[in-house]
Amino acid sequence: MDFQNRVGSKHRGGGVASAQESNVDRRERLRKLAMETIDIKKDPYFMKNHLGSYECKLCLTLHSNEGSYLAHTQGKKHQTNLSRRAAKEARENAQFHQPAVGPPKPMVAKKTVIKIGRPGYRITKVRDPSTMQLGMLFQIQYPQIANDVIPRHRFMSAYEQHIDTPNKAYQYLVIAAEPYESISFKIQSKEIDRAPGKFWTYWDKDSKQFSLQFLFKPSAAMFSGMAGDSAQQVPTALPAVDAMSS
Repeated sequence: MDFQNRVGSKHRGGGVASAQESNVDRRERLRKLAMETIDIKKDPYFMKNHLGSYECKLCLTLHSNEGSYLAHTQGKKHQTNLSRRAAKEARENAQFHQPAVGPPKPMVAKKTVIKIGRPGYRITKVRDPSTMQLGMLFQIQYPQIANDVIPRHRFMSAYEQHIDTPNKAYQYLVIAAEPYESISFKIQSKEIDRAPGKFWTYWDKDSKQFSLQFLFKPSAAMFSGMAGDSAQQVPTALPAVDAMSS
């Protein structure tokens, strides 16, 4: 800076610079430093508008030339806005990676259904004439079944129930439908053939009858005849087991 010819200065001595002149000098030095160290083309907030001037998209300021913009990037306003933007992005990233914690789900009162007893049933022994597979047909009557309720069923191992002494030679077929009590049938623990046509269920809404038929997978014991085979014993309905609710 030229400090000569200023008020209070001596010949060949430095004059007293005003605050305005010091700011101008500081901005000029910052501009030169920024132009030497910063690649303005990589600045995401630098934009040239249709009037030929330059804008800072972060601070929404207008600049007449690139040097003025670079000097602005070294100022307090731009640096403060950069810090705020970085803090905001850090918070958003943290919320994105954390599992969303929503309001607690309202507790749903358990529906109480008054049981009206066991349904009527009929069991028929069946045999496939082509494969000689043995099986059973269960027909359960639900004349007072609740609206929009379809009977459910599942096969259960002897170790899942808590009524009989577990015996690996048997399994249980459980059928449930509200408001009737769930019933179970004790059958031999043989693999069920679930091939098309071998296992099927049907719910007749008009007659309120649920039908289920299955065949055991073929084995050597099945071809020895039905006499004396424990699988021929028609199972009776047992109390509902704990593993399936109605």
